[in-house]
Amino acid sequence: MDTPRSRNNSEILRHFELTLERYLQELELMSDAQLSYKPSEIEWSMGQMYQHLIQSAMKMHLANIRLCISADKDADKKKNQGKTETGEAVFAQASFPPIRIHVPASPEYTPLQPDGRESIIKGFSEVRDEMRRMEVLLEGTTLESTLPHPRFGGLNAEEWFALVEMHYRHHFLQLERLKMVWEERVQR
Repeated sequence: MDTPRSRNNSEILRHFELTLERYLQELELMSDAQLSYKPSEIEWSMGQMYQHLIQSAMKMHLANIRLCISADKDADKKKNQGKTETGEAVFAQASFPPIRIHVPASPEYTPLQPDGRESIIKGFSEVRDEMRRMEVLLEGTTLESTLPHPRFGGLNAEEWFALVEMHYRHHFLQLERLKMVWEERVQR
């Protein structure tokens, strides 16, 4: 597997767009009932997972890329922080470990059900467009400024960029599990 050091930003963007295309194809095949089905009170529906992908990219990952880039231009705002051991491992593998990550439900974190398919498609389009903009902006950055990720420690702009693709790819595990749960439910 490629590591972020051996993958350039255009490759990361290309992989991200392929990943995004798979999510859109899966969405096309889903019924509205499947999109909103929650296997239990503490689990997300497919729609909530899609919302999570859009919101985390737009409100955290891509926002932090912009902040790192602007801090690179203003030396007084630099916050050079190293990665945690977990962060080092994730970036060395260019992938999250294949495990379920459960964050307790909260109004700040738990995504709402989407307003419909069109809102998901529009959200993915906005994320794709912003990834394309960020890929161009990354060319002129020093990568000296970092912002902390809750588990991975200080990440620079390129690492936040790579994280979007890794995060989307990681949720394929959840997508497949939710599809399997739905199929079992339908077969009963």
